[in-house]
Amino acid sequence: MKSVQEKAWSFPGHPEKEIERNEFTVAKGEDVIGRLAVIRLEKGDTLPDIARHFGLGINAISTANPGVDIWVPEAGESIMLPLSFILPDAPRKGIVVNLATMRLFQYKEDDKSLVVSTYPVGVGTKERPTPRGQMRVARKATRPTWHVPASIAEDHRKKGDPLPAEVPPGPQNPLGEYALYLSKSGYLIHGTNKPASIGLKATNGCMRLYPENVKKLYNDTPVNTPVVIVNQPYLIGQRDGVLYMEAHTPLEGSGTVEQEKVYAKLRNIEDKSARTLDWKKVKEVQTEARGIPVPIFEIRQGSEKEVPKPIKVEHPDKLYGKPEIPELRLDAWYVLAADVREEIDALRIAAIINHQGPQIPARVLSRNKGYRVIAGPFNDISEAKDAAKRLKIDLDIDGILIEPVQKG
Repeated sequence: MKSVQEKAWSFPGHPEKEIERNEFTVAKGEDVIGRLAVIRLEKGDTLPDIARHFGLGINAISTANPGVDIWVPEAGESIMLPLSFILPDAPRKGIVVNLATMRLFQYKEDDKSLVVSTYPVGVGTKERPTPRGQMRVARKATRPTWHVPASIAEDHRKKGDPLPAEVPPGPQNPLGEYALYLSKSGYLIHGTNKPASIGLKATNGCMRLYPENVKKLYNDTPVNTPVVIVNQPYLIGQRDGVLYMEAHTPLEGSGTVEQEKVYAKLRNIEDKSARTLDWKKVKEVQTEARGIPVPIFEIRQGSEKEVPKPIKVEHPDKLYGKPEIPELRLDAWYVLAADVREEIDALRIAAIINHQGPQIPARVLSRNKGYRVIAGPFNDISEAKDAAKRLKIDLDIDGILIEPVQKG
């Protein structure tokens, strides 16, 4: 049975080569930006790679495409790129972060129009949530040093992974290359060495962006820029005389309150228009929580403008940021990460390992009636041991060291 979103899908025949993904002009009095798109997957694609290339978080692309394997999707399958967004109900000034959608919006106004740049973010976990409220950018830093908080140091000690008091700039630094320090002490907007975590509740309260996104945000954001952090899982907005609703799974404990807020808004719209909303459709959108703006009401009766349909996008020759796997080397060390019977299981494990941050290269090799997942190459036993330790701590994989076939 098709969802309420899928019932309206219709695609033009000629694929587009590119589509807007991060920067949009906001029309006066309107709240919906962007355009939904569809892309056909190719062999070797993963949803995190597609998400990063098109400026989406893993949460957005996976909820928009329920049932699609995140790590080993089927080649030839068409998936939705949810590149249309309803702006948060907040002042359109400076930076606004919506925790429920895991998306950041940066507003810039010129003489003629309002422009918004928008990027996916990783946010805090349930145990260490990202704070809400008003703050500002207190200072900025390139190649920041990470001063490890005591609570995080203790967590790592318990895992057998002790951290130094400070982590200098470089591939092991979780802050990446750029950091914006907020006026609320201890909280930052920063880059990351774990790009596959963007769009997940995976931080200790900070907000992390893809490296390419945080660089642009850093350059475009002056010190003292206001920052507002909200939690709005249910968004209402209009474009071209049509009212849209976008629904996301609420953060724990906030569902009832947020539902009451959006229902009050909708009843107010209903009263002002003196027409009845399709409440069954509203409930369907809310229940499905696909994160896609769905038309629910024609504000101006008889509007001749059609609701924009998703467009086809050509698959790029190369996905930006996709992990690359070095060639096999007989003189290198490797780690046997898995020995399984089914190829799809091996491919999934290899994809997950490849998307660790910093990357641990991994590949699948067929062997007799099964498949092996091999991580590497590593230049020496020390590198191989470090990788095996990370596999154990991060993924609970007991790796086995494989010596070089020929040394030196």
